[in-house]
Amino acid sequence: MLSKRLVSENPTFVRLSVDDVRSMFYGAHQPSSDEEFVYTCLASLRDLALRRGLNVILDCTAPRNSTREFLLRTKVEDVVPLLVVMIVSKAELERRNRDRNLVGAIEAWDKTWESSPSTMPVMKFHNDSRADFETSYYVLTELLRSNISPYRKRFMENMFPGL
Repeated sequence: MLSKRLVSENPTFVRLSVDDVRSMFYGAHQPSSDEEFVYTCLASLRDLALRRGLNVILDCTAPRNSTREFLLRTKVEDVVPLLVVMIVSKAELERRNRDRNLVGAIEAWDKTWESSPSTMPVMKFHNDSRADFETSYYVLTELLRSNISPYRKRFMENMFPGL
């Protein structure tokens, strides 16, 4: 998977995936009977990595705001939470789901998706292709290197002077 390769090339990043945690305990990527346990484990791993000074990427679907808030909330100090939404066209999602033999995933997603509240810092990127993903990864990497808070309107000026 491209995202795993790119994240593994950056020693200041750690990628934690809800699917990987779920698979580790239950042997499947589909939701288990104890999702609270899975997400609690993911949050514990997140906090451990943050305490070691790493940038954490939580790779999960999280269509509900309550789940997003849980995952972005930590007791570790000096952490700037940021929700990244990867926007994928319906046609591309259908193609990916066919490749994975997932039936009904888009319909389930549509039923549970909640728009993020304006109080949550959000960046949105398109992810229909490898080029889209690599551009998103570059922008996020530069953002983290810049030490400029995404809460400030001018944080992109560090990467793109003259904006």
